[in-house]
Amino acid sequence: MTVQDLATQLNLTPFHLEDGSRQVTGGGYCGDLLSWVMGKAPADGVWLTIMSNVNVAAVAALTDVACVILTESVTPDEPLLRKAQLQGINLLGSSLSTYQCAAALSRLS
Repeated sequence: MTVQDLATQLNLTPFHLEDGSRQVTGGGYCGDLLSWVMGKAPADGVWLTIMSNVNVAAVAALTDVACVILTESVTPDEPLLRKAQLQGINLLGSSLSTYQCAAALSRLS
């Protein structure tokens, strides 16, 4: 499935969609403790978080996730949005809780 397919099927808000054709093949990871995410988020996967600061872009680039989904109606702060644009990070949003979003993502797999 592509990031664009994922966004459409889960009704996600695209804050920055650099590469909607990128394949999501790595599963998912839910987490807000950035040091844990760095060691556990799968490359080409989906990272679900409520964190919305600039460090999210750095961790997303380091882990090479296909996209980041900000859950619970969280919106990115301006530095995060700029960094996502600069680094080509697919950054999406959902009004669902992290749990609900993860469950919905799981049903797509």
